[in-house]
Amino acid sequence: DLDKMLFFSQNDELLVQLSHLHTSPNSQAPVPALPEKGGKTRHGIIPEELFQLLYPKTGVTGPYMLGAGLLTYILSKEIYIINHETFAAACMGTVIIYGVTKFGPDVAAFADKLNEEKVQKAQEVKDLAMTSLAQAIQDEKKEQWRAEGRQMLFEAKRNNVAMLLETNRRERVHMVTNEVKKRLDYQIALQTLHRRMEQEHMVNWVEKNVVTSITPQQEKASIAKCITDLKVLAKVQQAKTTA
Repeated sequence: DLDKMLFFSQNDELLVQLSHLHTSPNSQAPVPALPEKGGKTRHGIIPEELFQLLYPKTGVTGPYMLGAGLLTYILSKEIYIINHETFAAACMGTVIIYGVTKFGPDVAAFADKLNEEKVQKAQEVKDLAMTSLAQAIQDEKKEQWRAEGRQMLFEAKRNNVAMLLETNRRERVHMVTNEVKKRLDYQIALQTLHRRMEQEHMVNWVEKNVVTSITPQQEKASIAKCITDLKVLAKVQQAKTTA
């Protein structure tokens, strides 16, 4: 049980370390671009950086002396023993070096040509995708503009509907006003008719009572007085005309 506990605790610590490793700032750094061509080498396989590293301490011949000394040490201590396989490897290495030297540039040019064709095709695909995406963006912007215009159209239609509703309301209010006015005019005309009929009835009743209350003697006196007044008025009018 103790061994199991130690094993699980070590695993937990390892997971914690891995989690810190994956979440560290270095893990989020951008990956550097791969170089299109390899670095410089000497004799086909030895990097130039090794010579530049040893030059300040050993001088120009230092790397060569290091290689020769290391080879002498390996052979003298019989770490590596020369046998028939060594000669076979030397022959194979010579053939490989000759083939690389002879046919390497042509093969490299052919590979570069294939690579350029692949890159060109990839670039064409990329350009086509970029063009289609740019067109899609333009179409999306146009659709957004149309959507905004559609909103303005809906707003105009909403305003038109509101105006129609307001016009209908005002027409109904006007119709109600006219109907109420007609009812009021009818009531006024009816009241006026009642008053006129009452007045006519009252005048006829008073005239009838007055006529019935006058005696023949009063009628003769009033006629005589009227005749006298007419004569006086005639004389006055005659005097005014002669003057």
